[in-house]
Amino acid sequence: MTAPGEKENIYNIPNAISAYRLLVSPVILYLAVTGAEKSFIILICISLITDIVDGFIARRFNLVTRIGAQIDNLADFATYLLAVYGLYRFRWDEVEPHAWLLYLFFAIFFISYFIGWARFKKMPGLHLYSAVTAAYLQGFFLFIVFAVGFWPWLYFLAMGWGAIAYIEKCIVLLIIEEIAPGTRGLYWVLKKKRHASEEAK
Repeated sequence: MTAPGEKENIYNIPNAISAYRLLVSPVILYLAVTGAEKSFIILICISLITDIVDGFIARRFNLVTRIGAQIDNLADFATYLLAVYGLYRFRWDEVEPHAWLLYLFFAIFFISYFIGWARFKKMPGLHLYSAVTAAYLQGFFLFIVFAVGFWPWLYFLAMGWGAIAYIEKCIVLLIIEEIAPGTRGLYWVLKKKRHASEEAK
């Protein structure tokens, strides 16, 4: 993560991967709408895998940037909406009996984006530990459901943890003063605020 005021190097591999996921989204949407299931599955699985890869590379090699976080957030948003549309288009018979949990997750998910826009007028580009874990779980579930089949236990784990993670994200967005990559979670936000309060005394 670059220091405040330092110019970020936005031309790096994680940002390029995130940009790819964003740019390929209209193609994936077209494939889903037209019923091209095999091609849809190939491209959505690539996007789900690269979603994990770009974040890992960015954190492992200290290539996290503010604009990269924003692009990644937009790409995540597009990828997971497309994946859910793919569930509806190609796997809904298996998901429908448990769809209430999917609806609950998305309600909390959209609330977090509403809070981010209402408070900061931009996409809430936070990558909390809980949300990153949820993304991995959901990415794995979506990959499995398209490539192998529907596993109910994995569905409940991925969507249940996702709902909890985005509740935490909503709380964090209501507490923090600015959105910055590297915010790890509610515990660390409260700890930082407590330390700041103690130093101000």
